[in-house]
Amino acid sequence: MQIEHKDADETIIRTIDLKRPWRRAPYRDLIREVAGRNWFDLTSEQRRVRATEQLKLEILPQYADFEVTQHVFEKLIEEKTFDPLFVTHCPKELVPLARQNKNDQSVVDVYELIINGVEMSPGYTELNDPDVQRLRLEEQAGEETQKIDEDFLLALEHGMLPAGGFGLGIDRLAMLLTGAESIRDVILFPLLKPKK
Repeated sequence: MQIEHKDADETIIRTIDLKRPWRRAPYRDLIREVAGRNWFDLTSEQRRVRATEQLKLEILPQYADFEVTQHVFEKLIEEKTFDPLFVTHCPKELVPLARQNKNDQSVVDVYELIINGVEMSPGYTELNDPDVQRLRLEEQAGEETQKIDEDFLLALEHGMLPAGGFGLGIDRLAMLLTGAESIRDVILFPLLKPKK
């Protein structure tokens, strides 16, 4: 239940512990752990300043407020999490196809399993309300309304049963189990030109 990752000299650089139970935590709680208990009480501008000045992250000017928080998550939580962690209740802006949580409309019923600094498996309950789905897709598309899938929305209007699912990246799982640093080490790229 422990996976040792070694460097080129066979020195152990990391041991990943897969013993149960695996930690579970809501997205916002994880953000508060690294960015401050009051992170979500700050204004958008205050969050931007804290992320750049205190947390030393590069925040691009075009980032929306939720993208600033997501950047904090990616750099200070996801990339530094090696043992299994289920992240739950992510902001609805991050997963536009997921159903909103009944108790908190700002989050969606979703999990992301993080192991070894990468997302191994996402899972969520599908959003099947065509009106809410249209609003989410329009918000995500911004000015580029041609990106909205009208056929998909029409199908939702005709009725979609409750659905859900999960994904598992076999290539990432192989990387985790073997300690490979590159995806090239675990899957075949037959169309690559040979090195000369």
